[in-house]
Amino acid sequence: MRFAICNETYPSDWPFEKVCEDAAAAGYHALELAPFTLKDDPRQISEADALRLSHIASSFGLEILGLHWLLTKPAWFHITTPDALQRKETARFGRHLARVCAMTGGRIMVWGSPKARNTLPEWEYEEAFKRAADTVREVAEECGKYGVVIAMEPLGRKETNFLNTAEETIRLCQRVDHPSCKLHLDVKAMSDETKPIADIIRDSRDWFVHFHANDPNLLGPGMGEVRYEPIIAALREVKYDGFLSVEVFDYRPGAQHIARESIRYLKQVMGIA
Repeated sequence: MRFAICNETYPSDWPFEKVCEDAAAAGYHALELAPFTLKDDPRQISEADALRLSHIASSFGLEILGLHWLLTKPAWFHITTPDALQRKETARFGRHLARVCAMTGGRIMVWGSPKARNTLPEWEYEEAFKRAADTVREVAEECGKYGVVIAMEPLGRKETNFLNTAEETIRLCQRVDHPSCKLHLDVKAMSDETKPIADIIRDSRDWFVHFHANDPNLLGPGMGEVRYEPIIAALREVKYDGFLSVEVFDYRPGAQHIARESIRYLKQVMGIA
């Protein structure tokens, strides 16, 4: 397992070079990019932009592992809506991000975006589920052309009313039925499930391809009540060999503190000097 950190951890006024420099200095191997941090309208991110980011990251010894927070901007994208045009434009944007991801050298697209999947009470659940699967499948087909994998992310009930558990999300992946659609696991989100996190990891071993390290208090690993010893043990048991990617939502302690304290704690739990 290697270490990554999400780029929005850092202040928005930091040049990408400075973000890369600090992440590398803290000991990370890769960055995970949120498209909305790159351009106000991520539809305008070009292949040249993606290549430039890849070259900058490489100059600091970093990889770009992929993208997350895919549907934050523009805010009207949606996957469960009955509006066929809205879903069509969402899929079009997803296909664009697949190409951008590939040009950065990334291979993972974490699909969370809770507001872009919420369902309304008047929508029949299984119909909404089918619409979501059909939309994601369109993007997965494009991802498959470039060696990119969509990692669908279960999220807690405070964030969304659709795909709240790993089990439900695996069912969606099965419905999508494409090798480029898999599962993503996030500690904060898993903490909302009734099942212990270590058991979720074991039960999802055939599906998950990426992992976010954080805490329900919105800070980094080790900065809250969740203990990572059983989590790391379960990840090792299922032979997970991807990234542990630090994703926080409370930036008040400062990016440099979050970056360094998170990786220090993970290394401590993993027994890495």
